[in-house]
Amino acid sequence: MPLSLNILIIGVTCLVSFVAFNNRRLIDQLILWPPAINHHREYYRLVSYGLIHADGMHLLFNMMTLYFFGRVIEPLIVGHLGAIGYIAFYIGALIASILPTYAQNKDNPEYRSLGASGAVSAVLFAYILIQPWSRIYLYGAIGVPAIIYAALYIGYSIYMDRARKDNVNHSAHLWGAAYGIAFLLVMEPSVLSVFLTRLGNPN
Repeated sequence: MPLSLNILIIGVTCLVSFVAFNNRRLIDQLILWPPAINHHREYYRLVSYGLIHADGMHLLFNMMTLYFFGRVIEPLIVGHLGAIGYIAFYIGALIASILPTYAQNKDNPEYRSLGASGAVSAVLFAYILIQPWSRIYLYGAIGVPAIIYAALYIGYSIYMDRARKDNVNHSAHLWGAAYGIAFLLVMEPSVLSVFLTRLGNPN
């Protein structure tokens, strides 16, 4: 059985995150911090920030979401682009989801961002594009149609991004979602017709 790239990504992310929980120096080396990119050209931070998380719950939520939806999206992308395609998709999601935030805060030395949420949103919304009426379970118990979940997720993220009431990078969630959808449509344009057909047939 070939190694699951999705499991590999989860394993590496968990390993680095666990080590970083007790290593402030490592966090400082990997976190997205604009001055390190602007002045020291540490462009790797546009990806490495996704390997560390604020705490165990942050990590658990992201990796569980990646596990359940990535196992559907991985074979789809690998079937079209090969193994390197899925890795490129995920790394591209990390970059695409954080670039707007970085551009907005590139002169803000106080800004920092970490976590794989943007890339996980890309995987989630790629899944929703191909399975709009499947059930997504909130808190493991409340089943919501994926397309309804997507609408609620986007609405909430837009509201919270504008309200700025917490330290969550809701912008990354939105751009990650857009990237996930765009990637699949560019990779296989017929996905759009499949989505519309399935959307019109909820049963």
